[in-house]
Amino acid sequence: MIFWTVGTGFDNQLSADSEETYKGLKLFTEVIEIVQKNYVDEVNSKDLIEKAIQGMVRGLDPHSALLPPDAFEDLSIDTKGEFSGIGIHITMRDGLVTVISPIEGTPAYKAGIQPFDRIIKVDDKPVSELREAVTLMRGPKGTPVKVTILREGSTDPQDFELIRDVIPIESVRASLLKPGYGFIRITNFNSNTIEDLENALKKLESGPEPLKGLVLDFRDNGGGLLDQAIKVSDMFLDNGLILTIKGRLPRNSKEFKAHSNDVQRTYPIVALINGGSASASEIVVGALQDNHRALVLGTTSFGKGSVQTVEQLREGYGLKLTIARYYTPSGRSIQAKGIEPDIVVRKRIVDEEDLKSSDDGHLKESDLKNHLEAKPEDEDNQPSKTDQKKKKSPQQQELELRHGPLTAEKLQRDYQVQRALEILIGYDVFKNLKG
Repeated sequence: MIFWTVGTGFDNQLSADSEETYKGLKLFTEVIEIVQKNYVDEVNSKDLIEKAIQGMVRGLDPHSALLPPDAFEDLSIDTKGEFSGIGIHITMRDGLVTVISPIEGTPAYKAGIQPFDRIIKVDDKPVSELREAVTLMRGPKGTPVKVTILREGSTDPQDFELIRDVIPIESVRASLLKPGYGFIRITNFNSNTIEDLENALKKLESGPEPLKGLVLDFRDNGGGLLDQAIKVSDMFLDNGLILTIKGRLPRNSKEFKAHSNDVQRTYPIVALINGGSASASEIVVGALQDNHRALVLGTTSFGKGSVQTVEQLREGYGLKLTIARYYTPSGRSIQAKGIEPDIVVRKRIVDEEDLKSSDDGHLKESDLKNHLEAKPEDEDNQPSKTDQKKKKSPQQQELELRHGPLTAEKLQRDYQVQRALEILIGYDVFKNLKG
């Protein structure tokens, strides 16, 4: 903000101990003037000042930043829990904007846009960057947008005429792994997370069989709102410390404690993490681990142990600034260290062949040379060479597992999820054994 007041009498407001600040601002003004007059290309003073502020803030730490209006708007949308658009997850692949998956029930889903479609134009404007594509596809509810895609196996682009709608940002997805064992994936922490989690738990806990165990998946959850992380932790803890944050100013230091819940959740929990689990997700997992409420499985988390606040500035800008460090209930700072899992299990997508194979190590009839088939196979039903070539790469499979519809088949192929399920089942078996 101080740069916005340069030339408006700011020096009269500086105290004696701000002499160094005053000298620095004079130097900054001098450099701006020289650059504007002498740089090889004409430069915009507003751009120079914005870059200077960005450099100053970025120099503090990797998570502090000046947010230009478009970035500030994106952050607001991410935490709000909904936006207006067509409803697709996209990424960059081979230099092209590529669909990961359409969100079920959205205009893109209903129109038939498919995973791995390449978006080449939006409203007849060629697109080559993610932000550009997102900006063009978002817009007011009820307005039209044309998306041109190139689909694998087709040489001609296809146009999709869509009408934008309100798209909820889904942060919680749930499923039963098997009767009595639930699975919940939390992908981020926005304003709807706690409500969505409560609804998911109600469905799982009201099933025909009591819940014997729960897998909480925080893999690739980059974080979000601090208050949502506190509330999610509180849902599984009836007492004890959740988190301590310590800042330079007293107002930025606080303790958060768990409260007794109306619903008693005593079933065992396995929490999944990986290197993409950061910030708010590390707060939840750290609280559950330190309070001995969950066993943590996966690989070491990202290690972001700091808290940021976002201040709205003039002309649509925002300032994201680190104000505190946070500590888990046992006093651990996970900054640049991460949370270490209790059991290290690296990710692996189980191939369909693995699912079909025997897992007990014994030779089966089907393993014998020249074994008889149950009945002759119809050649027309055999997979063609073309179909075999279409087998998805591990990266494609991983994207579908993360962002596509949550299905029993996908969870069955997720090695870490299946290991977590085995642990929960084993716990249930052992606790019922008599000594």
